[in-house]
Amino acid sequence: MKPFVLLATRAEDVIADVEHAAYLELGGLAPDELWRVRLDQGPMPALDLDDVSGVIVAGSPFTSSDPAASKSATQLRVEREISALLDDVLARDIPYLGACYGVGTLGTKIGAVVGTTYGEEAGTVDVTLTDAGRTDPLLAGLPDVFAAYVGHKEAITTLPPSAVVLATGTACPVQMFRVGTNAYATQFHPELTRDAYVQRLEAYAGHGYYPPEQAEQVLATARASDAPVPRRILRRFVELFGR
Repeated sequence: MKPFVLLATRAEDVIADVEHAAYLELGGLAPDELWRVRLDQGPMPALDLDDVSGVIVAGSPFTSSDPAASKSATQLRVEREISALLDDVLARDIPYLGACYGVGTLGTKIGAVVGTTYGEEAGTVDVTLTDAGRTDPLLAGLPDVFAAYVGHKEAITTLPPSAVVLATGTACPVQMFRVGTNAYATQFHPELTRDAYVQRLEAYAGHGYYPPEQAEQVLATARASDAPVPRRILRRFVELFGR
């Protein structure tokens, strides 16, 4: 099988390594089947899409809808590089799965309105499949409603007609969408186990994902939570598009 490529931007080594390990485990991938590119550490290397099974964009501390003047040089470079790659991904309908930050990058690329209106503090929410989601091959066999981990400052406000909403939520109307046949983005995190979720909450304390004064309560709730269904999306993505 040709490898998948994982585009990552988390600068914290421990969190980045846990994230990488989760994509390997939940995707059922061997180390040589997932090429990790840490865009936080340097420019994107030359990437021939004929040599990969698909592209995965992991979550990020970056917020796509922030004013350009407030973004770091690294974030601006990452956004340019992912945008250029998406030109080819969308033109060729290459398999693509963006988790959380992938919504901002893919949404911005297709002309969606991305902003802070539907941001959600870190927590577990119910995600509901739409009619299109229930018939989508990537979501085959998933229950109509399932728990998922979220934590995001921005979200899709309006999608263009070229995109299909696959899942919704009470506080965030676009929890998952598809462009073309093979490009997907989830607002929730399909790569998180409970332990990884707790670890990430601890690592990003004070970054605006939950009120600092509520840290003890947020972490206690997280330790008692579970959201197993979204993890199945990663394995299904590999099964569908591994080649």
